[in-house]
Amino acid sequence: MLESLPSPLLALLLALPAALHGVAALTAHRSPRDTAWWRAEAASAVGAGLGALLLVLALLSGTTVSAGLRLDAPGATVLLLVGFVGWVIVRFSHRYLQGERGERRYLALISATLAAVSLVLVADHLLLLAAAWIGTSLTLHRLLRFYAERPAARMAAHKKFLAGRIADAALLGAIAVLGAAYGTLSLDAMLAAAAAQGVPPLAQAGLLLLVVTALLKCAQMPLHGWLIQVMEAPTPVSALLHAGVVNLGGFVLIRFAPMLAEAMPAQVLLAVAATATVVMATLVMGTRISVKVMLAWSTVAQMGFMLLQVALGLPAMALLHLVAHSLYKAHAFLSAGGVAQRRQALRLTAPAAPPSATRWALAAMASVATVVGTGLATGTLPTPAAALAGAVLAAALSPLLAAGRVAPALGVAAGWLAGHALASAVVTPVAAAPAGLVIIVAVALAALFVLQALIALRPAAAWVRRLHPWAYGGFHLDEHVSAWLFARWPIPPAPAALPPSPATEGARA
Repeated sequence: MLESLPSPLLALLLALPAALHGVAALTAHRSPRDTAWWRAEAASAVGAGLGALLLVLALLSGTTVSAGLRLDAPGATVLLLVGFVGWVIVRFSHRYLQGERGERRYLALISATLAAVSLVLVADHLLLLAAAWIGTSLTLHRLLRFYAERPAARMAAHKKFLAGRIADAALLGAIAVLGAAYGTLSLDAMLAAAAAQGVPPLAQAGLLLLVVTALLKCAQMPLHGWLIQVMEAPTPVSALLHAGVVNLGGFVLIRFAPMLAEAMPAQVLLAVAATATVVMATLVMGTRISVKVMLAWSTVAQMGFMLLQVALGLPAMALLHLVAHSLYKAHAFLSAGGVAQRRQALRLTAPAAPPSATRWALAAMASVATVVGTGLATGTLPTPAAALAGAVLAAALSPLLAAGRVAPALGVAAGWLAGHALASAVVTPVAAAPAGLVIIVAVALAALFVLQALIALRPAAAWVRRLHPWAYGGFHLDEHVSAWLFARWPIPPAPAALPPSPATEGARA
């Protein structure tokens, strides 16, 4: 179908979402206030529509490259997701920021961020991808400093800025090394060359740098603290960060998954770092009371799961995880106030008796047997790594079964298996992960599940009380990393002059 579509027209369709957001960003200060907000909302809505159109074209015709831009099903899927979530966040921001000091500055920055994200999703030339990804980080940095007079906001933004610049250096190094290894900076040509020639040692070194980039951009331990501490930014910025920007590392690795599957050092580094982050972040999350802080630790853990899926040769599952996590986390942050009210109401009700250890164990075994058995029987979980992912989902659903909530648990399991089947139809399969790596990850995740079960069953045990302060403190990783970073690159002072007042903004409109 795309053969009959002129190449310039296809390139225009791919670039249009980013261009529309760019226009909204450039005109935010010069248009009447309501017109500026309407233009930003329309850019997101049109971007979502174009994402849906491009997804249909990609499903009908496969991957196509034009003028350094790339059309494929994963990119179009996430472009549709970004358009929809961006539209929701911009509409929410319109009400949330109304009359706020720096409202137009915020609108310009969030539009510019969405433009850069949209460009990452359609970039085929690696220098274009790097420029857009770095641009995303720089505009997000200014959004995180929206309340720059607050010391906590400056500290978190500065920490994110330092981690981002280290990641950018690793990204540029990865591109240089991969370009030298394959003689091209086109992702499409590079993947074709890797399929024909394999992944030589020089390319494996480039993939190691790319994995380091993704680990830093996805807030994996030990440089994870900035994601926990950015709560001083406006709530829509938190939603945009957790639902969209932080996922880009996983998306880029999904595109490089065929090469990563042939690069053992990069696979091992990604799997080990992601597994360690999942284990530690999950334990820390269970100690938190603040809804937003708990959601932030949840994002760290979920990014670890997504990267782990890529490391285990499950890019389709990682894409499904990205989409589901983005939708969930955007809703969770934008409705955080309602969540807090519901949690307070639950505290006023009599707590339910926790299930016994026997019931918990039986529920876990039944859940794992059901999900993994169904997946193996239907061919949805064709590899040991996929079966492990199904077992992890089943273990997560076991508390629902133990509490007698069978229908919700089965509904989630069925939706996940169906979603995985759909994602597998649009993502190119890759070589299975080595059995040894799968076993190591399985042991670590099984130990985490057993530890969580013991904590839930015996919360007053002496060893739980000793573990709690360490987990609550994030195992003190962030403090040591922050002290080292800030000793070399101190936090910038507060700005000397504040942005224009609301009255000035109104006069300009």
